[in-house]
Amino acid sequence: MDPDFLNAFTQPSTLDRFLTEDAIAKGEKRKLIKPTSSNNPKLEELKLFLTEWINRTLKEEHIVVKSLEEDLYDGLVLHHLLENLGSLKLDVDKIALTEKKQRQKLTVIMEAVAKCLQLEESQLKWSVESILAKDLLSTLHLLVAIAKHFEPNLALPPNVQVETITIETTSRGLKTSNAVEYITENKENIEAQSKDDAFDELFSCAPDKLDAVKKALLQFVNQHVGKLGINVENIKSQFSDGVILLLLIGQLEGYFLNLRNFFLTPASTTEMLHNVNLALELLAEGGLLNFPVNSE
Repeated sequence: MDPDFLNAFTQPSTLDRFLTEDAIAKGEKRKLIKPTSSNNPKLEELKLFLTEWINRTLKEEHIVVKSLEEDLYDGLVLHHLLENLGSLKLDVDKIALTEKKQRQKLTVIMEAVAKCLQLEESQLKWSVESILAKDLLSTLHLLVAIAKHFEPNLALPPNVQVETITIETTSRGLKTSNAVEYITENKENIEAQSKDDAFDELFSCAPDKLDAVKKALLQFVNQHVGKLGINVENIKSQFSDGVILLLLIGQLEGYFLNLRNFFLTPASTTEMLHNVNLALELLAEGGLLNFPVNSE
């Protein structure tokens, strides 16, 4: 079993749940918030904010939410919330008592949300199954998306990020990958993006100087990874699988990356994404990355 999986969980009940045979089906992936982020003050602030927002919105309907995971999984609160915020009339019963009925109800709700937000399935950070399973990460992503769409002026707590672990069952056992994920937007990054940075200026005002910058970056990279017998000629293509980025981070920070933690010769997109996610995690832990980056 992947030792990172064991180290990621400090709560025995959580670990035991995922060691059961039917916790995760073969080939299935499950993303969870690490226990190390569970007591994150910003995460707690967001949970409290969303809870109070829901209760304030549904006050006249005498609905009181105490736990986002426990009170939203069956679709009842989400049903009332969407009808209240978007005046949506959903063709489904308000109360669903059986798991089958709850799944059917959530399917209708998720379809309505995706349609309102104009999101493709690949863009969704939640699913019927994850909400039904009381998954906190999915529930938060869903509520934040609903709040931003229907009440764009709502002052959501910014810069809420969590450490996540993605667990996948393979023929060789449990495989894990770690990442840092933003739930609400990085306000500092948004403000920074409103002004052109040096690279924006290069692209727009001085494209003739771009080649000189690329040459300087290549020289910098090769100065460090060259010690490992590696030569980089194309930053765009040779950095795409995350290998050289990881090796460069190791050289600059002066530590050795265990070869078991990443794929030195990635053979699939999944393995490349694992490498890139690990690199982004290392940069975030080192305080060098304070804005979200899409690993894909």
